[in-house]
Amino acid sequence: MFFSSQNSQLVNEQDALPNNDVAIEITDKHFVLSSSLVAPFAENTEIAYFAMGCFWGAERLFWSLPGVVSTAVGYQGGFTANATYTQVCTGKTGHAEAVMVVFDPAVIGYAELLTKFWENHQPTQGMRQGADKGTQYRSAIYCGSDEQLSAALSSASIYQEALDDAGSGESITTEITAAKVFYYAESEHQQYLAKNPQGYCGLGGSGICYPGS
Repeated sequence: MFFSSQNSQLVNEQDALPNNDVAIEITDKHFVLSSSLVAPFAENTEIAYFAMGCFWGAERLFWSLPGVVSTAVGYQGGFTANATYTQVCTGKTGHAEAVMVVFDPAVIGYAELLTKFWENHQPTQGMRQGADKGTQYRSAIYCGSDEQLSAALSSASIYQEALDDAGSGESITTEITAAKVFYYAESEHQQYLAKNPQGYCGLGGSGICYPGS
């Protein structure tokens, strides 16, 4: 995207930027789906969080799926509360650019979301994604339950086997952990590629399909 720290090492909590007192306020509806971007969501929905590099293209991938009722972009996995885009791009907050996906499990399951995650970015590149370099562009799955964590870890093993069988010679570097607080990004980043159809999209998969997809 437009700013890049190009830091290849995650900042530790002691050296991270201090917290901001004021959270970024989100009041708009989803630009595409016309649903709420903030809780409370419908009782029949679940929430998943994914980081796949630049969050603009990743969000568009998920809002396009049947059964996804809302998406939002934000900052997750780091230390600085209420971080801003400019701060995250310094690499000194510890956050990744992440997408919150609110979905109806009766229509689309978490397993299908995981398949879309693995197939639509490069999960072996460490602290970068394509031309976007820096810790904020790392691959990650932030899990909201033990069930999601177990499913995510299992899916990583399955996809690693697919990479090995294809002779890629690469190992998955995706961070898979319990979800920390999701801090909303600024309004201009929400559904960015719907508002700016010619905008930058850095998504690009490995070309290797998730087994069974």
